[in-house]
Amino acid sequence: MSPYAVDVVRARCHARVVATLAELVNGYRVTQALYAATALGIPDLLADASRTPEDLATAAHADADALRRLLRALAAVGVVAEVVGDRFSLTPLGEPLRTEAPDSIAGLLAFLGRPHHWETWGHLLDSVESGENAFKRLHGVDVWTYRAERAKEAAIFDAAMVAQTRRTNAAVLEAYDFDGFRTLVDVGGGLGTFLAAILQSHPLLNGVVFDQPHVLDGADDLLRKAGVADRCQIVGGSFFDAVPTGGDGYLLKSILHDWLDDDAADILRTCRRAMGADATLLVVERVLGPPNEGLETKLSDLNMLVMAGGRERSREEFAALFEAGGFTLQGETPTASGFSVLAAAPA
Repeated sequence: MSPYAVDVVRARCHARVVATLAELVNGYRVTQALYAATALGIPDLLADASRTPEDLATAAHADADALRRLLRALAAVGVVAEVVGDRFSLTPLGEPLRTEAPDSIAGLLAFLGRPHHWETWGHLLDSVESGENAFKRLHGVDVWTYRAERAKEAAIFDAAMVAQTRRTNAAVLEAYDFDGFRTLVDVGGGLGTFLAAILQSHPLLNGVVFDQPHVLDGADDLLRKAGVADRCQIVGGSFFDAVPTGGDGYLLKSILHDWLDDDAADILRTCRRAMGADATLLVVERVLGPPNEGLETKLSDLNMLVMAGGRERSREEFAALFEAGGFTLQGETPTASGFSVLAAAPA
């Protein structure tokens, strides 16, 4: 190959590198474009057939020209397709944006696009420089107090957690065997989405969903719709004070990552006090992977830094945390969802 040809190849490779980096730099714009379309209900409006921007704008109470511009951008990333006749259709990539899609992420996107969320991410630099939680510095209260004082934000967050839990349920149930348990206590279980899925798959199993009283609003309805209300108790309280006794399995799903080590260890100690010597603790969390891998988990770690003030952890860090909380890590079961089931026994 001639020196000129080598230079051409190098220039093209460099151009591709720059283009890829530019896509990463513009990622926040794509998120906001997806949020805007979902907030307007566009994916649901495109569920059955292609439509014109004018038609969509009328149904969504939006400006037709501005909506066309939004749809053109989303077509460029592949979630909708611009077709003949100035019409747009939903693509397979965009299907999970529908609220009724089996694997819908509409609820999660509705949360990620909320102003208090992306404004806090705008202060990531502050957190990296100070090591402190950006949300509390920005709003004056922690994120839990903020949501407790704002019913709408709490409802949006709860819906996002339900959507995320539904995405992971099948993978966890496929990977981990719950057959050996009689009563599972879901600590910080929210509305009971995860526990309901387990109980549906195990007809002889009983459950207890435990969370703060205001979080449990709607849990009874969810459990009844799932057909498991007769096998599941609903108990209110704080996992820093006490959790229900009597279970042979205790679940903590997406709880410990919200807290730094001291608080997380306190939660574990509370669980340990409620558990018998033969009970098992099951922690369902993302586990930090090896260097240069696992982008989603490592971005989630940054989200914990700026939003909740917690952190994601490696297997070794979980083992140390369990020891501080009175447990011994027994094993890790990875799942296809990116979450792992970490089993621990009372020390």
